[in-house]
Amino acid sequence: MTTAAAGDSAQPRRLTARSIILSAFLGAPAEAKAGEILALAALVGLQESAVRVALTRMVAAGDLERSDGYYRLSERLRRRQARQEEAHHPHVLAWSGQWTMVIVTRTGEAAPERVSLRETLRQLRFRELRDGAWTRPNNLDIALPDHVTERSTVFTATPVANARALADELFAPQEWADLGERLLTEMATAETLADRFEIAAAIIRHLLDDPLLPAELSDADWPGPRMRESYDRFRREFATLTEAHLGRSFYNEG
Repeated sequence: MTTAAAGDSAQPRRLTARSIILSAFLGAPAEAKAGEILALAALVGLQESAVRVALTRMVAAGDLERSDGYYRLSERLRRRQARQEEAHHPHVLAWSGQWTMVIVTRTGEAAPERVSLRETLRQLRFRELRDGAWTRPNNLDIALPDHVTERSTVFTATPVANARALADELFAPQEWADLGERLLTEMATAETLADRFEIAAAIIRHLLDDPLLPAELSDADWPGPRMRESYDRFRREFATLTEAHLGRSFYNEG
C-alpha cells in the first residue's frame, strides 16, 4: 500500500524567469504581449535579458505559442491550467460513505502506458491500495477518461475496516495539512511581492495534491479552504498592481 506524501514540488522555491512567466500564465490570461510580460517580470525583480531568453526557450520547448505579437499557453499547458483551476475551485459532493475503486485489468502494457495510467489516476486524486487497485471516497464528480476505463473495471465499495484509518494511510492528510499551514504562515509574513509570488505558486501546486477528503475523514480545520482564500488575496493584490502597470489586470477574476 502506498501513501501520498507532500512532495518537494509544493515547497516555496526561488522562481526563475521561466517559472515566473509560467506561473503568471497558468493563473491568468489567454495571451500577453512581450512588453506586458517584461513589465510583469520587472515587478518581481527579473532582468529583461533573462526574460527574453526564457520566452525564446519556452516557445522552442512547446510551453508557449507565439503569433501576431502575442504569447499564449500551448495546448499541453492549457490542460494543466484547467487542472489548476479545478484545484482552485473544486466541486465537492456530499459523501454517502462509499468509495470508488478502479481495478486495472489490462496487463502486459509497455511502461509509458502504465506510467500514463498511474499519473492520470493520481491527478484525479485516487491512491493505490495495492498494485493495480486504486481508490478514493466518492465525494467528487470524477469523469474517468477513456484510456482509464478501457484498461480497468470500476466499482463502488464500502470499506469494512475503519475508513478514517484507510484515508490516513492512503492520503497522508496530516502531512499535507502541515505543509499547507507552513505555506499559509509564510504567505502571511512575506515582506516582498517576489516572496508572495513564490509562495502563491507553491500554494497552487500544493492544492493540486489536496486529497479533498470528505469532512468525515479529515480534520475540521482543514487548511485547503484557507489556502484558496490566501491565493485569491494574492491574485487580487497582483491584479491591482498589473492593472496599474499594464492598463489591464494580468489575472482573471472569479
